[in-house]
Amino acid sequence: MDKKLEPIVKAAQEKFGAVVEEFRGELHLVIKPEKIIEALTYLRDEQKFEMLSAMTASDYYPQSAPRFHVIYQLNSLAKNLTLQARVPVSGDQPKLPTAVGVYGMTNWRERELFDMFGINFEEHPDLRRILTPEDSEGHPLRKDFPLGYEEPQFTFNYDEVALRKMFAKE
Repeated sequence: MDKKLEPIVKAAQEKFGAVVEEFRGELHLVIKPEKIIEALTYLRDEQKFEMLSAMTASDYYPQSAPRFHVIYQLNSLAKNLTLQARVPVSGDQPKLPTAVGVYGMTNWRERELFDMFGINFEEHPDLRRILTPEDSEGHPLRKDFPLGYEEPQFTFNYDEVALRKMFAKE
């Protein structure tokens, strides 16, 4: 662990009950869902992690508790540090409080996670689909999303694939 991160990690453990994980030199703070807004605010204001560079999720299907981890990638430009905050989320009605009030850019990222993973962000100002049509069913980045496989058509298999395709009748 980076020596500059040690006091930050200790403070997060004491204040928020964060669990520390390190993987391939990258530090992860696992924070409970009810503490995430308070922890993000603390990291931004007190520890100078002024930039949320990325926000994504991981799906651990078929595991359901937790099924998802929502991942906040935080950067401190002043201290030249990077830190990940991970929040475990249940697969049954996945939801988290919105972080729009802490980092404004989470507005679009939370909409993306809602659309792709079906994770709801409570009190989000405009939570609706952003990448798929409004009437879409399901969430494409979930591991249990049906793929609807169709073989790609190339020059070497063009005729074979064309025979199986349905064409409009003229």
